[in-house]
Amino acid sequence: MTTAAPTPLVTSEFALSTASQALSNAFAVGADGTAQAPWQSYICNACGYIYSEADGDPDGGLPPGTRLADIPDDWACPLCGVTKADFSPYEAPTLEALRAQASVSPPALRPRGEPGVVIVGAGRAGWQLAETLRQRSATLPITLVTACAGDRYDKPLLSVALARQLDPQALVSETGRDAAQRLGVTLLAHTHAVRICADTRQLRTTRGTLRYGHLVLAHGAQAALPPGLSPSLCWRINHLDAYQRLRKQLGDQPKDVLIIGAGLIGSELANDLALGGHRITLLDTATEPLSRWHDQQAGPQLLDAWKDLSIRFEGGLQVQQVERVGQRYRVTTTSGQRFAADEVVVAAGLLPPNRLALSAGLDWAHGIAVNTNTLQTSVPGIHALGDCISIDGQCSRYIEPIARQARTLAAAVLGLAASPYEHRTAVVRVKTTTRPLTLH
Repeated sequence: MTTAAPTPLVTSEFALSTASQALSNAFAVGADGTAQAPWQSYICNACGYIYSEADGDPDGGLPPGTRLADIPDDWACPLCGVTKADFSPYEAPTLEALRAQASVSPPALRPRGEPGVVIVGAGRAGWQLAETLRQRSATLPITLVTACAGDRYDKPLLSVALARQLDPQALVSETGRDAAQRLGVTLLAHTHAVRICADTRQLRTTRGTLRYGHLVLAHGAQAALPPGLSPSLCWRINHLDAYQRLRKQLGDQPKDVLIIGAGLIGSELANDLALGGHRITLLDTATEPLSRWHDQQAGPQLLDAWKDLSIRFEGGLQVQQVERVGQRYRVTTTSGQRFAADEVVVAAGLLPPNRLALSAGLDWAHGIAVNTNTLQTSVPGIHALGDCISIDGQCSRYIEPIARQARTLAAAVLGLAASPYEHRTAVVRVKTTTRPLTLH
């Protein structure tokens, strides 16, 4: 699920290339052996996909060495479907470049003896903020706390990986350890944030207590579980680790997979798993998939595209129970219908976790309520961004706003000129590759 936006991703003027970028930016050699301009990389402003001219996009018909200028106007981003007009030049910042910049900055601009910034969550929002902060300060202490390994990956790939025959282990674009080293941040992987002590500006974790000057909650949202369903019997796919475990469980043989929820995530997973050879039963309380966009005929378009796929959609049903029967599962609805499956996946929406917010007494409105000018919460020194926030009671659920939110938050944390966040209506790209949709 991604959004399109005209705002380009801002990178540092003095950013240098990482090792992989340096390789792709090496001077190209023409057929006659003459040196050409170096290869460039470009970032999709909608989803963050990096297009490297050196690598091209073979799956999309672009062989290695295809310049952006030579890409056809109707080419689509492999992840979200926008055109090349939505791409901007990109160079990944390195710590060496940032330190070089800091060495010529006035000493007053360099923070000294401060506890720094602690970020809870190492998904796209957490890493985006760490990178944005580092672009503006080479010496600011930054600590990321995450319950997982903190590896970086493109989340939209989870919706197209099977159709593209991508190995789940290959979805990692940069390990958490490598990203932390590159940006000069402290990564506390496999660490749970337990409680916020706002009065003393401390965060209690399973690895001790951390002091903070600014605390940022970027822990995203969790896949919701309908009442009465056991989490031990249902898969909930909202991050890489769960997706990798599901793919391992499915194996190489076709399986019967029942998906509860035919919204964006459920429909994208159904499409991709069916293209991967599995038999899908898709249940929803609504009478059509993507019912939120009924006025745009999204559901009928999907059902038409799925006619030749092994996807069985059943609408108007409320799941009451999931139980284990031998090696399989039985799903029973409130109307008494029963379905059998090898695996059950729940995709019934997202809910931000509220435990940390409650411990700090943060205002809550379907998510952590933040101020648009600074993305500060109701408690001084605590900010939030990404899927866990709400603005005027409206949740933020898409990828595109994260880079703009990070710029707003970085300016507030570092005392730079204000960069208020503009909350925009989303343009949603549905990655059902059988028939990609753009919805408003």
